[in-house]
Amino acid sequence: MKPLISGIHHITAIAGNPQANIDFYSGILGLRLVKKTINFDAPDVYHFYFGDELGQPGTVFTTFPFTGARKGVKGTGELTYTAFSIPKGSLDYWIERLKKFGVPVSDKLTRFGHELIRFEDHDSMGIELIANDQDDRAGWTYGQIPLEHSIKGFYGATLNLRSKELTAQLLTNHMDYHFIGQEGDRYRYGTEGKPGDIVDIVVNPNGHRGMQSAGTVHHIAFRTANKSTQLEVQRILMDNGYQVTEVKDRNYFNSIYFREPGGVLFEVATDEPGFAIDEDEAHLGELIKLPEWAEPSRKEIEKNLIPVTLKTEDYA
Repeated sequence: MKPLISGIHHITAIAGNPQANIDFYSGILGLRLVKKTINFDAPDVYHFYFGDELGQPGTVFTTFPFTGARKGVKGTGELTYTAFSIPKGSLDYWIERLKKFGVPVSDKLTRFGHELIRFEDHDSMGIELIANDQDDRAGWTYGQIPLEHSIKGFYGATLNLRSKELTAQLLTNHMDYHFIGQEGDRYRYGTEGKPGDIVDIVVNPNGHRGMQSAGTVHHIAFRTANKSTQLEVQRILMDNGYQVTEVKDRNYFNSIYFREPGGVLFEVATDEPGFAIDEDEAHLGELIKLPEWAEPSRKEIEKNLIPVTLKTEDYA
């Protein structure tokens, strides 16, 4: 039977200044701003989606930029590092680029046979770039980054937990993941074990609890094909004692949410329908798009949103 879950759909973080957020992810990292909308649960806050050319599942890092939000604290019960996939041989380019824009970056590290670098964005969000030759996805660039060095999408994510057993059981028994390997206190899981589906659990039994605010991840979403497969995932989770929400319409996908045993908020999101349902593919992210229920309040909503611009030419 075909797996119900096929990897990571998107990762959503809390951010601070919205313009700085766009400048970092589209300007410095070169991700395409595929959608500007609102936080459906807080309509006075933007929701930005950054990804590849079309915002395909497995490439999209999304943010809720709360102006003036204090910085959060990385800790247990959180997704602490989001890893993006880059072509093998591109680390030196990225080290130089990050330093050019004043971003402190680690030395080259090695994990499960692949080299990587680690750094933080302007809000102290943990980011890794992992160089590999196992990713056949096309990268995206606005032109300020050579295509041969561009980010291809997610590689994976690191969950920082006090223990792994119950979370590992959830992943392997109910979410189509399997155990791949261990390095020290890091345990790796994947659906196929390729870029875009990797989840690492770092066990930190005495770690301090994380505090969610700007610079921390709000949730991680996993991919499922459609509404039918999503309902089957929901049934399986509920039958096994997980407290799962009703299906929520997020315009560009449908979502269900639940807490995994270590405290991280998990989402299961549909691949359908995608980001081109309300904008032409060539013009994704150019306008503020609102869900139908919010359109009558557009003037008031836009009045409360700080204007932002895409300035990728400043980051050549």
